[in-house]
Amino acid sequence: MKDDIWPMVHAERAALIDDLARVAPERWEEPSLCPGWTVHDVVAHMVDVARTTRLGFVVGLAAAGFDFHRQNQRGVARERGASPAETLERLREVASRTSTPPAPLDTRLVEEVVHGEDIRRPLGLTRSYPLEAVARSLRLQARTSASFGGAKELVAGVRLTATDADLSIGEGPEVSGTALSLLLAVSGRPVAPDELAGPGVAALATSGSG
Repeated sequence: MKDDIWPMVHAERAALIDDLARVAPERWEEPSLCPGWTVHDVVAHMVDVARTTRLGFVVGLAAAGFDFHRQNQRGVARERGASPAETLERLREVASRTSTPPAPLDTRLVEEVVHGEDIRRPLGLTRSYPLEAVARSLRLQARTSASFGGAKELVAGVRLTATDADLSIGEGPEVSGTALSLLLAVSGRPVAPDELAGPGVAALATSGSG
């Protein structure tokens, strides 16, 4: 159901705000799992995305020459405060928003979970995400083309099997792991060697490097 997305999104934003409130300012400059971005940059990106409307996205993309990367970089620069405290306050201000770019609503869950881990893992923070939020994010990534930020091509030819949920996606050599580990892997994030298992792991890694 679409109307159950926003409570989950808002819960994830609130949990991240609580975690970040306990992080020393200097640690915000540590590299995140998102290549080229610090923890501070990812938080600023999450503020920018939370503010984005359908019309605003189209206007911003056009202004960036239809370059998604440039549009994201501009958003980070715009929403990154002079200090971590300022950026965190901006995240608090947008935490209950329900605006969205022109994309499936489940992308809002992908944003919160994947970027949540982009931030938490380098900082040594852990969260037990609601399984439904992670599973829905994984299903969306698996059926969405890479040109739209998904992993459809990456996971073609393997079967993703979650060890903590009744969830199996695709056909081929199996890649098993928790739903969160699978989500991070197909989203291009590094995971520890012991997080994934099965004969399809090598194929998944090869597809990702191509």
